[in-house]
Amino acid sequence: MFTGLVTDVGEVASIEPRGDLNRVRILCSYPAEGIALGASIACGGPCLTAVAIGTSGDKTWFEVDVAAETLARTTASAWRAGTRVNLERSLKIGDELGGHLVTGHIDAMAEILAIDAFDGMKRFSIRVPHELARFIAEKGSVSLDGTSLTVNEVEGDVFSVLMIPHTLAVTTWDERQAGDKINLEIDLMARYAARLAGADKA
Repeated sequence: MFTGLVTDVGEVASIEPRGDLNRVRILCSYPAEGIALGASIACGGPCLTAVAIGTSGDKTWFEVDVAAETLARTTASAWRAGTRVNLERSLKIGDELGGHLVTGHIDAMAEILAIDAFDGMKRFSIRVPHELARFIAEKGSVSLDGTSLTVNEVEGDVFSVLMIPHTLAVTTWDERQAGDKINLEIDLMARYAARLAGADKA
């Protein structure tokens, strides 16, 4: 589990195709000794497993295997050497829950329609697949590219989120442009509420 609070921005160093999956090496600022083999790390949203760890100069690197399902559902299929990704280590019992509960299981890719910059902030208008729009609620939570965000407004399949200067500075969001695809994870509570509501009607 994660909180959607980004703790580092990593950089894809290399991608090695291995049949139906990609072995991806990511550079980061986490201490190498603090990453255990098998550790879960949210990389741009998807929860991935560290299968190798090492150091290169003053940087730590870890490798993950990105499977076919993840490549099909997320922006990981578009990663290239030099791509920057939001990183978050998995939540520990007792950690402060500053965002919301995030699983790292991506539901779909959403699309940035427009970006309105003002006073050092940016408002993003985002379109989600129609079948997922019912899970997006005004003042509710959503995870986009691994970042926990509060929904401002919703109109049909389009909603908006506001990025404050701090978020823009410590994530990849200041690099995003209209037309970019982003990883969407709907709120866990919204998912279960919808499931229970459907069960009541059965």
